[in-house]
Amino acid sequence: MIAPSNAAPRRYYVDAVGRRVLIGLTIEETQEFEGLDRAQAQLGTSGLGETTVISLGLAEQRWLALYEKHDSAWRTWKVHAVYL
Repeated sequence: MIAPSNAAPRRYYVDAVGRRVLIGLTIEETQEFEGLDRAQAQLGTSGLGETTVISLGLAEQRWLALYEKHDSAWRTWKVHAVYL
């Protein structure tokens, strides 16, 4: 869903001390996810493509678990969010 300002809904919130945290994850999980994401980008991988979860390495499996946790919470948040 696109907000009336034509900006996609945000997937982060800012915590009490000003850190960006992915919806549904803790600050530690957000930092882990972003680190895993950067590592994948440096290796030149672009998403999961046709790779099956069975053949994924531990880092990719962890990235996917964190992404699924975040995405599930984000979808719930998106349904309940009020766009200004």
